[in-house]
Amino acid sequence: MSINLKTLLLGSLFLALPAFGMSQSWTHEGGTLNLDAPPKRIVALNWAATETLLLLGITPVGVADKTGYSAWVKEPELPANVANVGTRVAPSLETIAELKPDLIVTSTEMAPAHELLERIAPTYVISVYKPDSRPFDKAREMLLVLGAMLDREAKAKAVLTDIEQTLKQKRDLLKQANQTDPAIALISFQDNRHVRIYTKNSLYQAALDSLGLTNAWPTLGNYWGFTSTGLEAVAQIPNSRLVVIEPLVPGLADSLEESPFWTYLPPVRNQQIYRIPSAWSFGGVHQIKILAETLTDALLKGGSNNVR
Repeated sequence: MSINLKTLLLGSLFLALPAFGMSQSWTHEGGTLNLDAPPKRIVALNWAATETLLLLGITPVGVADKTGYSAWVKEPELPANVANVGTRVAPSLETIAELKPDLIVTSTEMAPAHELLERIAPTYVISVYKPDSRPFDKAREMLLVLGAMLDREAKAKAVLTDIEQTLKQKRDLLKQANQTDPAIALISFQDNRHVRIYTKNSLYQAALDSLGLTNAWPTLGNYWGFTSTGLEAVAQIPNSRLVVIEPLVPGLADSLEESPFWTYLPPVRNQQIYRIPSAWSFGGVHQIKILAETLTDALLKGGSNNVR
């Protein structure tokens, strides 16, 4: 099912709250959060939360794994003056406390128990990636809730409207160019012989659905939305276009060129190998827009027999 603008905005009607004039409450994965006013100093302990705050026009005072965000997520850009509070799996509680936040945004799978964080500041817990979740829906929920919490409802709606318009535009281009078939296999190489295949429960699936494209991989993956397997598994999906997501393993193109197995694959023989820049597969709603743009551009440009 494609992302529908009415659905996006309808959700915001249920999440939006009246202007702060009294204490407001939000139920979340860690309990209930009560606030008397919109927070100003916010710490984000995962990259999806960092991305979401930046989309709302808010620069967090601290984030987990700042260098990693700039290397892997990249967009929206993180300002240089933001403090680093340690790793995503083990942030420094002392560093967080020194920043004197009035809100901490975290998730259950990537940070310490929220009870420890609650001793420092009010804490909002939402996990975009967890068993049986739909990543785009959870990322959208985080955007809308934080938009309401931080008095940025209009900005949150504008972000979703922009994504919807981009998806519609790219879908129309693909349809006009007869590029909605065959199915798409989205992969990233872990080394010369192993790949990560993005499955129907991934964040990427929202982009494929909205672009009118079919995911060629038939089964679900882990709750992060991928399956790690040997390159030979790609032979199980012969009637597809193979889209390789950067970054690439050094020397990959030369290695594949010398592989009899690779040259045997139907997508290779049919010149249906596509290479696209990375979109962070474990991020928030903005990554859907990035993937839609780069994937559409690649499909319209045409494929090749390698990842050069």
